[in-house]
Amino acid sequence: MTTSRLQLTGITKRYPGVVANKDVHLTVAPGEIHAVLGENGAGKSTLMKIIYGSVKPDEGAVLFNGKPVHIRNPQEARALGISMVFQHFSLFDTLTVAENVWLGLDKSLTLEEVTESIRAKAAEYGLDIAPERPVHTLSVGEMQRVEIIRALLTQPQLLILDEPTSVLTPQAVEKLFVVLKKLASEGCSILYISHKLHEIRELCTACTVLRGGQVTGVCNPQQESNASLSRLMIGAEPPALGLREQRPGVAVMQVRGLSLKSDDPFGTDLEGVQLTVCAGEVVGIAGVSGNGQGELLFCLSGEDRRAPAGSISVSGTDVSRFGPGKRRSLGLHFVPEERLGRGAVPTLGLAHNLLLSRRDAIGAGGWLKLGVLREQAQDIITRYKVKTAGPDAAAKSLSGGNLQKFIVGREIEARPKLLIVSQPTWGVDVGASAQIRGEILALRDAGCAVLVVSEELDELFEICDRLYVMAKGRLSPSVDRSKASVTQIGEWMSGLWNQGAAAAVQAEVAHDQA
Repeated sequence: MTTSRLQLTGITKRYPGVVANKDVHLTVAPGEIHAVLGENGAGKSTLMKIIYGSVKPDEGAVLFNGKPVHIRNPQEARALGISMVFQHFSLFDTLTVAENVWLGLDKSLTLEEVTESIRAKAAEYGLDIAPERPVHTLSVGEMQRVEIIRALLTQPQLLILDEPTSVLTPQAVEKLFVVLKKLASEGCSILYISHKLHEIRELCTACTVLRGGQVTGVCNPQQESNASLSRLMIGAEPPALGLREQRPGVAVMQVRGLSLKSDDPFGTDLEGVQLTVCAGEVVGIAGVSGNGQGELLFCLSGEDRRAPAGSISVSGTDVSRFGPGKRRSLGLHFVPEERLGRGAVPTLGLAHNLLLSRRDAIGAGGWLKLGVLREQAQDIITRYKVKTAGPDAAAKSLSGGNLQKFIVGREIEARPKLLIVSQPTWGVDVGASAQIRGEILALRDAGCAVLVVSEELDELFEICDRLYVMAKGRLSPSVDRSKASVTQIGEWMSGLWNQGAAAAVQAEVAHDQA
């Protein structure tokens, strides 16, 4: 028997101006669930891509099942028995779910056989997805489900998972953990990347910590606390959020009876959505991705202007048919879940990306004040601790977490009256998550109305004053965070709220407001 499933020795990878990995050693035993922990930009993704054959190391050796291997591409990795679920997905937008999965499987299988296998795996693991849907019609959460199913269908000996639970309900996370533990008991090794420290402590039996591209520690996370894991990862504990109760002010945004048929044949129709966000409060919307959150956000941001007249108002102005620019003039700023493509132009520098939502650096005649743009971008980079080469670095050159910090910082620093944020800390490390959440609360305390859409229940319970749940295009009644429970919200995420519960909650809200 081999003593290890995977062994990395002296792995080093350099890029111009940065060393992503430096002399990394990592050993994973058969049947072991091994966490890789580190800040955004610590080198985790580069290391995983080296194992999966997407990136070639400059130095070092890789042993798989005790034998030296040179993995030149993902196809060779899959042939060895290595599968990976990326945080940033590797899917072809114009192909269907089944066609995307088929590309990575044995070509002796027909598309019809692959389609049935997808349905079976989806049902087995509670990862609902329609095999015939084109990928461009899927939400970010649904794309992640496709990646997980594709990896499981390869029957891997080593499974690499990068932030796999960010779009799952608590009940689905528990089910996934059962599946992963079963896979491990059958001899499959799992490399698990997550910023949710409680998940790592519950699931993993070993942990390698990276900081600045180097290994800074190896431990058994089940013998550690969240605080000690944070110290290993970032050298300190994340600052505690200064939560304080405060009464909300006037209604800034009101959505009244918003019903709208999706213009996507695979989308979710909105049905009678009622929503209020007041000045000085953070309102959260929980729910499994693909239940209408995308359609609602398109309506609220102004990207979809088909909302019925009078259904959406901002500061008393009917904005139902307004585009994003006119809504921004009323103080509405928006952070989409798709960082590249909607939140930022991949090939443009960070300074020029400010122009997507900021106009104060445009002078007379439309001339750009490049010095002002670079100064503003540098201020955001410094304040939000964005790891980048500078204001002119292309957006696509940043890690996902660092780009998220820049985009969130760009919108917060615009001092909005209403901020709508989708997945504010998805894939962001624990220190940066605490900073982003702290900035959102500071914005709330300054009187801004904030709406947060997230699949992270811990995040919603940490920063929100009130919660809604979205399921099948409908929005639940709101519930005060202090009166909600994770179990209740998890059940509502399946659409299990009833009229009696709605009436009771509405009565409580009316009582509180009185």
